[in-house]
Amino acid sequence: MADVKVQTMDHGPFIVKGNVELTDAEGNVFETKQQFALCRCGLSENKPFCDGGHKGKFEDCSRAKKVL
Repeated sequence: MADVKVQTMDHGPFIVKGNVELTDAEGNVFETKQQFALCRCGLSENKPFCDGGHKGKFEDCSRAKKVL
């Protein structure tokens, strides 16, 4: 299985890297590239993808707990 990485960006989208199949609720496949951004603010006009509509309007800096 290919490596996949999903990164949460401060004040921005989820960045998805790797060979991923993204589907809607009915199982229809979205066309994607090896890297793409998913909206998490709800302001994108191109959902589920990020179009930059969050800039200056979305505040979030999620952090995971550190694993020792």
